Amino acid sequence: MPEISRFLGIIIKMYFDEHNPPHFHAYYGEHSASVSISDLKVLNGKLPKKVEALIIEWAKQYKKELRENWQLMEERNSPNKIPPLQ
Repeated sequence: MPEISRFLGIIIKMYFDEHNPPHFHAYYGEHSASVSISDLKVLNGKLPKKVEALIIEWAKQYKKELRENWQLMEERNSPNKIPPLQ
């Protein structure tokens, strides 16, 4: 599972051959969640509220890049790194 970004102790990853809807996985310590790229809603898992807010803010900034990475992963290509939260 390639890591696509890391910031403030948060790790963002995507899996190859994932199921729809397009999403990414966020990890923070012992917490984890998957987040929909289209509406930036937590699909499953749980994160501290402040961490979830930071992840959503980051995903809003890089929604286009997340969609592009999803497409790359579907084609079995490595995703691009995405900058950390600015």
